[in-house]
Amino acid sequence: MNLLRRHPVAIALVVLLLATAIHPLSPLVDAVTGSVPGDADLDRPILYAMFAPLSNTLDALTFFSTARAAWALTVWILLLAAWGALRRWETLLTWRRRTVRALIGPGVLIVLAIAAVLLPRPVPRLTTADGGDAGTVIDYHAHTSASHDGRPGWSLAKLADWHARQGFEATYVTDHNVVYDGSLPPPGTSISLLPGVEWSVYRQHVVAIGPVGPLPRDSFGGSTERMVRIFAAIERQGGLSIASLPEYWRNHWDDLGAFVVAGVDGFEIVNCAPQALAFPTERRRAVLTLAGSHNLLVVGASDNHGWGKVTCVWNVSRPGAQGFHTNRVFARPLALLQGDWLPWTAPVTQPWFMLRSLTWSERASWLTWVLVILLYRAFPRREGQAAGLGILARSIWRRPRKEPVPDETPT
Repeated sequence: MNLLRRHPVAIALVVLLLATAIHPLSPLVDAVTGSVPGDADLDRPILYAMFAPLSNTLDALTFFSTARAAWALTVWILLLAAWGALRRWETLLTWRRRTVRALIGPGVLIVLAIAAVLLPRPVPRLTTADGGDAGTVIDYHAHTSASHDGRPGWSLAKLADWHARQGFEATYVTDHNVVYDGSLPPPGTSISLLPGVEWSVYRQHVVAIGPVGPLPRDSFGGSTERMVRIFAAIERQGGLSIASLPEYWRNHWDDLGAFVVAGVDGFEIVNCAPQALAFPTERRRAVLTLAGSHNLLVVGASDNHGWGKVTCVWNVSRPGAQGFHTNRVFARPLALLQGDWLPWTAPVTQPWFMLRSLTWSERASWLTWVLVILLYRAFPRREGQAAGLGILARSIWRRPRKEPVPDETPT
């Protein structure tokens, strides 16, 4: 009881780590079938697993839908500020010191959110059991700084390196209304950069891949009827057209039949952009049914713009493949769950699902860090001794000093 009273947060975390291990989530799922893939897995670098509490937290912050992120960050900031201000640090605190203490927790959370977007770090990479025989690990939708919302300086070389570190072997470069023809790949590029573009037309983004060229976008504006003509125009160029998320779900849900009639070649069913992560599972199933009945391609898209260090989805296919069964979509379950839970539940459900999706090596890393911190805090310090991990080391390895034997010689 004394341990629980002195370290309630650590003990609660240990209980959660053990409880979530009873019914864990798979680290990777097939987004089409919903099953756990037996021939694909995520390979985590040693440093990723060693610092799993930080790695998993940054991933969880990355895989937020927009609405859930707003709820989670707002609630967490308020709770951390209240905890910092009201906790019994000392019997008496000036209002200024209490304010500083209240800002520490929210400040750390904001730093973590920024780190999730910008901090270079080890990331998982997809591996397949059959290697290249299973197909090419490919991304169907990614951007450089040529897009209006691309990260400044996000070059083809940086885009290629971002993909290569996560196990991709190829990516289509699909900048907004800027055609990439596949020429002039950067020297030393380890993956294939394939031609593509993302057209912004009437309330819809359309990813065009393959041998595509410029199109008069004004011809596809003003109405849905005019917009869907772009699918035939892309086909005449020899390319494939893919309806992008979240636009077809948000703006054209009742028009998907018209998309099919007009000649769309496929649909995104997973997109890692925060606005698209809210796509509900029931709607994904409806699109899969539609695509399956018309033998249309279904794909996942990182939709990377240079922000964030991890993807939530991979494809295993062949460049230029067409048809419902030609592409496999593997996704992180934490990303897929974003559309199935109400935004206001995010402060609780996001960490819960993050802990459920831990592998045993990651769970062991969490428990180890909790134990180290508990040991550090449990060892008493001598008066005036500064805090630091050195105290723990000195306390463990210091030999007990021999007490001097009192002189019993009679006086």
